[in-house]
Parts: sequence; C-alpha cells; structure tokens
Amino acid sequence: MSRNRLKRMSSSRFVRKLFIVFCICIFFFVAFNYFLIPWYVNAGGIQTVPSVVGMAYDDAHRVLDSLGFEARKGDVRLDRDHPAGIVVIQNPFAGDKVKKGRRVYLTVSGGELLVAVPSIKGRTLRDARFALEKEGLRLGAIEYAASDQFPENTVIEQKVAAGAKVKRDVYVSVVVSQGSVAQKVAVPDVTGKTLAEATTIFVAAGLAVGNITYVPSADLLPNTIVDQYPRVGEMVVSGQKIDLFVVQGAEKQKEILEN
Repeated sequence: MSRNRLKRMSSSRFVRKLFIVFCICIFFFVAFNYFLIPWYVNAGGIQTVPSVVGMAYDDAHRVLDSLGFEARKGDVRLDRDHPAGIVVIQNPFAGDKVKKGRRVYLTVSGGELLVAVPSIKGRTLRDARFALEKEGLRLGAIEYAASDQFPENTVIEQKVAAGAKVKRDVYVSVVVSQGSVAQKVAVPDVTGKTLAEATTIFVAAGLAVGNITYVPSADLLPNTIVDQYPRVGEMVVSGQKIDLFVVQGAEKQKEILEN
C-alpha cells in the first residue's frame, strides 16, 4: 500500500472512534439527566413544602418533622413586626416540591430592638431630653416638686428606671426640681375671686399680680378671675408675679370694641 492510502485509513479509523466516543457520551448524558437523577430524586418520594411562616419555631419544627422534613434553625434577625421566636422566612418556600427528608431552613424573629434607658437623674431638663433622644427614646410628662438636694430645673426622679430595656420611642416621664422648699412659695388659688381680693391674697403670700388678660363672659361678674398662671399649688420664688385672666367689665368691653 502506498503511504497516502495508509494515512487515509488511519484517519478514517480515528474519526470512527471519535464518533463512537461522542455517541457514548451522549448516551450517558441522557441516561444521567433523564433517568438516573429523576430516579434518585423520586426514590424517597416528592413532597410539597408546607408554609410555616408566622408559626413559633417549635411549632414549625414539629410540623416539618411530622411530614418527613428536617427543620434547621437559620439566622435570627430583628423584626419589629413579629415577636421573638416567630418564623419569618423559610427556605425552600411554601409550595415548592422537593424530595422527602429535605432540610428546611427557618429564619426566626429576634423581636424588636430594645434599648437601655439612660440615667438622667441629676441632669438638667435639656440634657435629659438630649440623652433620651440619643437612645431613640422620648421625654414624657414633666412633674415639678420642691427639692433641697437638687438645683432648680434638674431631674430628681425618672419614672422608668435607668438600665431598663425598652422599645424605641417609649416616653420616659420625669420629676423636675423647683429648688429648695425654703425659697419657694405655693401659688394660692384665686379663681372666682375679684381682682382686688386676689391682689390682697398675693401680697400676703409674698407674691404679686403680673399681666392681666381680660376675657368676655356672660355668666360671671366683671373683674372675676377665671384662670391664673402659674397654676395653683406650683412652687415659685418669693416675689413671683402671677398672670391673671379676668372677666372684663362693661367699660373695658366698650374700650375694646372702640379700639
């Protein structure tokens, strides 16, 4: 045989071998993907994953176990919309069809973020408000009381104890010092009194009449006091002026109308 003919025969045998190898690869690919894998997956049975989102973790675990799934606890994340211990995410998702015995990973709520209440006792009202807002809290109702220990306008009591764990945006009420009792005078009640009577009462208590605001009234006599500020019982310094709201008389009403 000639050399060229031998080369052509060798080349032809190589192509046939290559073709046979290619066919074998195709056969195994088809068999693996369309027969072996489905057989392996279906050998244990196919099940639909139930929904366990919104359940307590222990309840979700029991439900999955009863159906032949393997429940696994995944991440714990803060969630203000779900209490701590509630399942918020599952993987695979509800409705997915998976092999029996498949692991189902559950993400559980850690509840809402809690913050520690700072100690604001002894701080000024301004500093107390800033300290609370820094932690995501709010200054609540403010009461006033005389104190020989704390200077005026400092916090002497907080209604939520320092260090307590609370949710954000909680209001913390406080009691604020009005200063020493010895230097304070309780504001007397002069509502319903005449302006002249109120003046006498204030002088006797070491106080004075401040701004007078006249208001109309069809039910009360002229010069009758209907309101006062500061309020009754508040502790104020001696000599403090008390603003009054007084029923206007006919002359005063005429003067106001003319103006």
